[in-house]
Amino acid sequence: MTGVHVAHDCVIGNNVILVNLVALGGHVEIDDWAILGGASTVHQFCKIGKHCMLAANSKIVQDVPPFILAGRHPVEYTGINTLGLKRRGFSQEERISIKKAYRYYFRSDLNASDSLKKIKSEFNGDKNIKAIISFIKNSNRGII
Repeated sequence: MTGVHVAHDCVIGNNVILVNLVALGGHVEIDDWAILGGASTVHQFCKIGKHCMLAANSKIVQDVPPFILAGRHPVEYTGINTLGLKRRGFSQEERISIKKAYRYYFRSDLNASDSLKKIKSEFNGDKNIKAIISFIKNSNRGII
């Protein structure tokens, strides 16, 4: 849309929406189906996961894992992108699993590594959960 800036060496997936005045620093990676709200800025080398929706005026300085809604100041997890996932054919069971996994990661008293162990053991074989775990483990800038 109007006034979007995409700096050098960015990788933008399919069906991504960059609303007015979004600015991406160099080497940013945005996965398929992500939506970045108006006037959001993304620091260089950050990664935005698939099926994310970021609120307007978000200042992204760390990686945003897949399937979530994020916003506020500073940017934080606010839930999963239920409506977007539903529109893209994710079943209710898939959405429930994703929500429960993120509840362990973002809302429990477990530290990050213990929550990932719990998620991995409870959702063994779930392709969406594998994508979440892989994204988090491969993050270089840290997770929001």
